[in-house]
Amino acid sequence: MPSPTILWIRKEFRLADNPALAKALSGDGPVIAVFILDDITREALGAAGMWRLDKAISAFAQALEGRGQRLILRSGDALETLRALISETGATRVVWGRHYDRASRERDTAVKAALREDGTEAVSVRAHLLFEPWTIETKTGGPYRVYSPFKRACFDREGEIGAPLPAPDDLSPPDAWPQSESLKEWALGAAMDRGGAVVARYANPGEAAALERLETFVPIVSEYDEGRNMLGITGTSRLSENYAWGEISTRTAWHRIRAYMARSDKPDDGPVVYLQELLWREFAYHLLYHYPDLATENWREEWNGFPWRGDNDDAERWRRGQTGIPGVDAAMRELYATGYMHNRMRMLTASFLTKHLMVDWRVGEAWFRDCLTDFDPASNAMGWQWVAGSGPDATPFFRIFNPETQVEKFDKKNRYVSRWMDAESEDARNFFAAIPRSWGMTPQDRRPPPLIGLKEGRERALAAYKEMRG
Repeated sequence: MPSPTILWIRKEFRLADNPALAKALSGDGPVIAVFILDDITREALGAAGMWRLDKAISAFAQALEGRGQRLILRSGDALETLRALISETGATRVVWGRHYDRASRERDTAVKAALREDGTEAVSVRAHLLFEPWTIETKTGGPYRVYSPFKRACFDREGEIGAPLPAPDDLSPPDAWPQSESLKEWALGAAMDRGGAVVARYANPGEAAALERLETFVPIVSEYDEGRNMLGITGTSRLSENYAWGEISTRTAWHRIRAYMARSDKPDDGPVVYLQELLWREFAYHLLYHYPDLATENWREEWNGFPWRGDNDDAERWRRGQTGIPGVDAAMRELYATGYMHNRMRMLTASFLTKHLMVDWRVGEAWFRDCLTDFDPASNAMGWQWVAGSGPDATPFFRIFNPETQVEKFDKKNRYVSRWMDAESEDARNFFAAIPRSWGMTPQDRRPPPLIGLKEGRERALAAYKEMRG
C-alpha cells in the first residue's frame, strides 16, 4: 500500500469545501486525520473557546466515523507529535490549512522546515479565507489600511475565489490506525464549570448544523441590511461560531448567497451587505497578518499616550452585567449565558467600556476572548481597536455610542433587554444558572445604579481625547 498522508486538522472541522482535506486525498495512499492539542492552541483560547473546541472536535469525529474514517487526537508539541505519527504510520506527507496569527505562523514555518529536512513532504494550503492576506495589495504595493478600498479590490477579484469543493466520497482510511487520546480525558470544557451546560443550549456545533443554519438564513438575507441591527429578531446568519471553527467555509456561504441573488427578484442590498461582512472578516485577517501585534498593541501609536485605565472594579461590574445601564447589562448577560453577543451590542458594550469608563480596550478584548464561543483572533482584535479609536480605519473617538438611544432605535419593543433583564425570562434565568457562585448574584437582586452618567462619561472621554491630541 502507498504510504499515508497525515492531515493535520486545526480549525477545518468540515468535509465539504475543505482544501486541506482535498490536498491530502490527492496523494496515492490513505489519509490519517489528526488534531494536536499543543500549547499554542491552549494559550490562544479562553474558557468558552476551549469548550467550543471540544464540541467541534466531537462533531467532526462523528462525521468522519460515518464515512469510515477517524480523527486521531494527540497532545504535545506539534512537531514532535507529527514526527511520532510519521514514525508509527510510515507517512511521507503532512498537509494542513494555513493560519495567520503570529504564534501559528512561527510554529508552522518551523514545522514545515523541520519535516522537509527529515525528508517528509510538508504542504500548507489556504483553507480559512477567501484570499491569502498577502495577495490583496494597494496599487503602490503593500497592505491596505482602510476597509473600503480593500473591499473594492476583493470584489474586483471575486473570480479568483473559486467554487466550493464537494465533500469527498472516498476518504481512503488506512488498514491500521495509530493510537488516539481520549477527548473526554482532555476535559476541554472544565474551565466553564456549570456554565458549559447553559451555553450548550445556544451553541450550534458541527458542519451539518452550520449548513442547515445557512439555508435558514438565505430566505431572510434580502432584509439583512436592516435586519442585522434589529435586536428583537433573528436578522443575522448566526454563523460566526461555525466560521470561526471552520465547520463551514465562507466560500460556501459566498456562493450560496450569490446563487440566491441570481434567482431572486428582490433588491440586492441585503445580500451585498452580507458579502461585505464576509470581507470584513477577510480585512481583519489581512491586518492581523501584516500587523501581528493587532491584539496586543495600539495600532495607532499616538494612542499609547491616552490615559486608559487598567482593569478595575468598574470593569468587573461591566463583566458581570452590573453597570446599571440596561442595554449594556443585557448584552453582557447574553455573552455569559450564550457565548455569543449580537454585533450591534458588541460595538455598544465596547464603546461603553473604552469611552464612558475609559478602560483599556485590551481588558475588554481579553474578556470577549474568554467568553465567546465564536472567538476569532483577527475579528476580535480589530473590532475592539475599531471601537476604541486606536485601530486601523477606526470609528472616530468622538463617536460615542449612547446605550439608551441605541436600544430605543434597535430594540423598539424592548424585546432584547427584557429577554435578559426580566427576572421571569428563561434567558435571564439561564444567565444566573451560568455565572460563578462566587459572584453572589440572584434574579431577585435590585438593579444597581449607573456606574456613571452617560453625559458625564462622554464629556470625560472627550476631554481626555482632546488633551491627548494636544
